[in-house]
Amino acid sequence: MGNDNGIISGKVYILDDNIDTDLIIPACYLNLVPTIPEEYRKLGSYALSGLPASYPRFIREGQTVSEYSVIVAGKNFGCGSSREHAVTALAAAGIRAVVAESYARIFFRNSVATGELYPMESEQPLRNLFKTGAEVEVDTNRGVITDISSRRTFKLKTLGAVGPVVAAGGIFGYARSTGMIRKK
Repeated sequence: MGNDNGIISGKVYILDDNIDTDLIIPACYLNLVPTIPEEYRKLGSYALSGLPASYPRFIREGQTVSEYSVIVAGKNFGCGSSREHAVTALAAAGIRAVVAESYARIFFRNSVATGELYPMESEQPLRNLFKTGAEVEVDTNRGVITDISSRRTFKLKTLGAVGPVVAAGGIFGYARSTGMIRKK
């Protein structure tokens, strides 16, 4: 991920409980192939396009990448079908970390396997303590998220043994970096 110091800074986007993979990336875009750079970018431009109109736009009109780099969400984030495209779409849109109260198991596993974003878990409900657009800092090494304007810091659960896997860019990056498989 190129996140040597473990710090992810930027604007936060707030989501509720039970944000499913159809809301993250609607099924009509699953024909896009993330390994093709143009289609990867296009996939990112459709991230969170399934959200109801009650949410602010995640990606501004005419843009392909979001102004947000962190999502703070409620419980059961990434529930629904087991599509790798959900993690990839968020990463292609510029999301580097999701901080949720809990995850659907498949979304968490896909986040770790691809290494495209950090799936951090909060120790308390945070979505009502932040506002969309606020500047935040996530320290993946220390396990904290900080609201820059108020300087309030909140504890996150540690990623433990999967932290280095995400930092290495996923399962294959980690396996190469540790000598489990040969480097390209």
